[in-house]
Amino acid sequence: MNYRVIHKTVYEYSGPVGLCHNEARLKPREIPNQKCLNTEIEIEPFPTDYLERLDFFGNRIDYFSIQQPHEKLIITATSEVSISPQQNLFEFGNDLVWEGVRDRLRKDLAPEILKALQYTLDSPMITVNEALAAYGQTSFQPGQPLIASVRDLMHRIYTDFTYDPEFTTIATPLAEVLEHRRGVCQDFAHLAIACIRAQGLAARYVSGYLETLPPPGKKKLVGSDASHAWFSVYLPDNGWFDFDPTNNKMPTNQHITVAWGRDFSDVTPLKGVAFGGGKHKLNVSVDVSKISG
Repeated sequence: MNYRVIHKTVYEYSGPVGLCHNEARLKPREIPNQKCLNTEIEIEPFPTDYLERLDFFGNRIDYFSIQQPHEKLIITATSEVSISPQQNLFEFGNDLVWEGVRDRLRKDLAPEILKALQYTLDSPMITVNEALAAYGQTSFQPGQPLIASVRDLMHRIYTDFTYDPEFTTIATPLAEVLEHRRGVCQDFAHLAIACIRAQGLAARYVSGYLETLPPPGKKKLVGSDASHAWFSVYLPDNGWFDFDPTNNKMPTNQHITVAWGRDFSDVTPLKGVAFGGGKHKLNVSVDVSKISG
C-alpha cells in the first residue's frame, strides 16, 4: 500500500520573531515493511541554517534556524511511503512466556538485548507506580506467552478507556489518565508502555500516521487526519512488534512509522525556541491519502 502524507504546521505570532531554532521529526523511517519513496520539508521563511541528521534512536531530524524577523512560520512536510504487511506475529515466537523474556533481558549480554534494556526503565514522561503495575499485572498471568499478555493489555485499554481529546494535554500525568479512564492515543501508548515496563519488559513509543476514513457517504476532509501513536514490544531473537491500543489492533499496512523512542518527549514532531513574537497561535493539519504504485 502506498501513501502520501502532508503534515503542515503554522505558527502565527502577535509580534515579530527575530530568531528561532527548531528541530523537526517529520520524515518517515526506513524499516523492513516500510520504504520511504520521497520526502521533503518546505519552510517559510526560508531558513538561514539547515542540517539533516539522525538522533540517538535513529530517527530522522531536520534542524533549521531563521534569523530574519517574521510573524508567521510555516513548515510543510510531504512524504510518500510504501507499506507492506507485517508477518503474522502468531506464526512464530508465540511460545515465549513473558517471565522468560523478562529474565533473559536481565541476563543475556547480546548486543540487541543490551540495546533493548533502555526501554525497560522509567523515562521523562513514563514513571511506573503501584497503580500502573497493578493494572498491567492482570494481563500478565504466570506462564502466559508474552504476545498473548500484551494483546490482552491492548484490548483492556481499548475497552476500559474512553477516547477524549478534550480531557488531556501533553503534560497530563499518567495517574490522571488511569484514574479517569480517558485520554488520546499518546496517553494510551504511554499507559501500555508503563504497564509493560512494570513487569520488567521492554516497550517503546512509536509516532506516525494512520489514515482515517470518513463516514459512509461523506467525503474525506483534507487535513482531517492527525499524527498517531502506538507502542512496540521487544521479543528476543524476533525484534520489535507493534500494538495500537487506540484501535485495538496490531498494525499491518495502514500505520506509517515516523519515529520511536522511550516516550513522546523523544519523538516530538516539532520543537524549538523563538526569541520575541509575543503570543502565538498554532494550527496543525495532516492529510494521509492512498496513491497508486
